[in-house]
Amino acid sequence: MKLTHRTILITGGSAGIGLTFALKFLELGNEVIVTGRRQSVLDELKKNYPKLHTIQSDVADAAQVAALARRVKTDYPKLDVLMNNAGIMLHRNLQVPTADLDGLTTEIDVNLSGLIRMNSAFIDILTANKGTLINVSSGLAFVPLSSAPIYCATKAAVHSYTQSLRFQLEESGVEVIELMPPAVKTALSADLPEGGVVSLITTDELIKQTFAAFKNGKLEIRPGQANLLALMRRLAPSMG
Repeated sequence: MKLTHRTILITGGSAGIGLTFALKFLELGNEVIVTGRRQSVLDELKKNYPKLHTIQSDVADAAQVAALARRVKTDYPKLDVLMNNAGIMLHRNLQVPTADLDGLTTEIDVNLSGLIRMNSAFIDILTANKGTLINVSSGLAFVPLSSAPIYCATKAAVHSYTQSLRFQLEESGVEVIELMPPAVKTALSADLPEGGVVSLITTDELIKQTFAAFKNGKLEIRPGQANLLALMRRLAPSMG
């Protein structure tokens, strides 16, 4: 993947992994646009990093995705990288019923459906600009965490979807990359205990390993423990 002179859109880029990638891409001289759901957070981000472009948008809302696509194609016609990073993790007890049946699919709406919407809304401009599409899944796509069953299911679905997407786009000139982070020290993993089965890495280490893989042309990137999880899944499927 070419790492400089790109125009890059990152969903969920106002905090955590998304913001870390946004700042690294910005440091390399790229034009970077980030989206997030909360305008107040984006306003603070713009104040701290004036070179970042910020747009309020929620990938779980189809109308907002369509509006985002129209705006970006008009304002940033050279867009050639889409990084689908927006995601949420909820810990759920499946042994008990819930009155909030709509809420059960929140992670699907954001992590899976949102990513699919974004790719469809931007595939024309990415194709025209011979761009790069980066889908962020997770090492938990291979060996799920029992306390976050729906989150892990969405990431397994993203992995399968990305493989099909890469196959369909192989003649289009669009590079399709899947980034499968392990547990990273961010707000998303705040409920995970350190020193347990799940090994947390820092955002700095994630960036270091991921950008090395970008430079080497890797299309499936499994930093840290994510590579081990993929291997465990192949060698001992019952562990899933």
